[in-house]
Parts: sequence; C-alpha cells; structure tokens
Amino acid sequence: MSSQEHERSGPDGLGAVPYIPLSREDEAGADGGGKSIGTLVGEATQHLSTLVRAEVELAKSEVVGEVKKGLTGSVYFMVAAVVGLYSSFFFFFFLGELLSDWWGLRWPAFLTVFGLMLVFTLLFAFLGYRKMKKIRAPQRTISSVKDTAAALKPRREAVAEQH
Repeated sequence: MSSQEHERSGPDGLGAVPYIPLSREDEAGADGGGKSIGTLVGEATQHLSTLVRAEVELAKSEVVGEVKKGLTGSVYFMVAAVVGLYSSFFFFFFLGELLSDWWGLRWPAFLTVFGLMLVFTLLFAFLGYRKMKKIRAPQRTISSVKDTAAALKPRREAVAEQH
C-alpha cells in the first residue's frame, strides 16, 4: 500500500483506499524540483502501481457490499425453499389419500405417488447433470489476463533495468 499520508478511509468505513496526491506541499515549484528523469520515471511507476492498487481496492469494497446484499437475499430464498419442501410432504400425502379414495386401496396409491416422485427426481437430476457438464472455463477472461500480463512484462523489465 502507499504511505499513511496517501490513504483515506472510505465513506462506509471499510478501510483505507490508496490514492495519488495531485500536489505536494513540500515541493518547491511546478517544474519537478530539478529531479532526474530516472526519479520521475520511478515516481510515475509508483503512482501507476498505487493507481492500480486503488482500483483493485475500490472494486473489492464494492463487490463485498454487493455480496453481502446477495447473501442476505439468498438466505430468504433458502428459508422459503425449506418451508416449501416441508410443505410438499403434505401435498404428496394428500395426493396419496386422493388416489386411495378413487382406487379403494391405500398401498397402490402411495406406491404410485412414490414412483412419480422418483421419476421427477431422476428427470431433474439428469437435467442438472447435463447443465453442469456444459460449464466451461472463462476463456475470454483468461485470454485477457494473459494479454495484459504479456503487455506489462516488457515495461516491468525496462523499469527493473533502470534501477
């Protein structure tokens, strides 16, 4: 991270986010204070690094907030799913009783309900398996990261040679 003077806390108090100062109070003038080109390139590299870190930190803090909202919403959906699943027992019991009234026998009615539940279970398991089998790695993202790393590699080597 950058130095203490180059960090500020976010409005939500999630921590310090580095930033690049636009001017320094200790500099004598706007001409760069007679600094060498190597020093200026080094500072520019440091500022670029700080900028990239700040962007990553900002993205991370935004994603954390959105993930918390998503988790809260998913908890509500999970509670609704659990209540719905427990309630389905009563529906299937009702269906078994209804068939037993029509057929006059209980065991064939409940066996039929069980068979239907088993068929639907196997059908949805098969559909889920087919969907999961189609999942692929994010090729565009992998390619983009490789391209970015390849583009920054010569710059890193040039900076390393200067120091």
